[in-house]
Amino acid sequence: MNYEIALEISYDYPDAVKDARHILRVRPRVEPGQRVSSISLAVSPKPDELVTERDFFGNQIDHVFIEPSHEEMSVTMKARVAVGRATFDLDATPAVGDLIDVANGSRLSNASAPAHFLSDSRIVRAVPAITAYARDSLDFSAPAGEAILAFSRRIQKEFKYDPEATEVDTPLEVAFRQREGVCQDFAHIMISALRGVGVPAAYVSGYIRTIPPPGKKRLEGADAMHAWVAVWLGAKIGWRGFDPTNGILALNDHIVVASGRDYSDVAPIDGVLITAGPHTTTHTVDVKPLDEIPLGR
Repeated sequence: MNYEIALEISYDYPDAVKDARHILRVRPRVEPGQRVSSISLAVSPKPDELVTERDFFGNQIDHVFIEPSHEEMSVTMKARVAVGRATFDLDATPAVGDLIDVANGSRLSNASAPAHFLSDSRIVRAVPAITAYARDSLDFSAPAGEAILAFSRRIQKEFKYDPEATEVDTPLEVAFRQREGVCQDFAHIMISALRGVGVPAAYVSGYIRTIPPPGKKRLEGADAMHAWVAVWLGAKIGWRGFDPTNGILALNDHIVVASGRDYSDVAPIDGVLITAGPHTTTHTVDVKPLDEIPLGR
């Protein structure tokens, strides 16, 4: 699939901001199965410094410094991306129990090593009730691919998607207990559950193509940044995406931006600034398949 993606994030501050420093993680990754053919990034006010680099996990990040006083800030990212991930045989994956043994015995230390995604991280930690939920859900003798997809479908079925139920800093124990939340919550819960039983799991942030109901047009700007889970399925198959919000594999409708141990590693924007009072923010994403774009554009 070929996509045109547009992201806009804007902030309105109650008082003037000076010496603002931000870290942006909004550019789609270049990785196997995903190619970026064009990309542009605009920040307003124009930054005094803008430095692009890659972090330990291979995510492309932009360091932004804005010195003059400003009461508004906006980030606009546009990109064209081709996604063509190879499918894999769920039955050919190791049994869950065997996968756990191999993952915990791995001596790899590179960025994609399972060791980085087995322990507690800044936001995600092992919670006895969530670990028990995983043990109750997973057949440890079944192929891991099948078992983990079934687990993601259980989360999709039993948890209610409700943007009003949680905030960005709501503890995962709360979201798990109330069985409500958004994609970030469901990804954190699934990661905690899998790590709790010894399966390596990472947090993935990105964009997802939303498919409208039959006979309806896709809404411009109706998409948002999405979150799902990457699970290590052994050295042969590697990392594969599972989307607990939708109960599906993360394949060609998912565009990866960043991957890490939890949301704190991949937040689209971090920063340090001084102002007074609460600010307001808007965040819109449009993911458009290129075959929907009129000729001549």
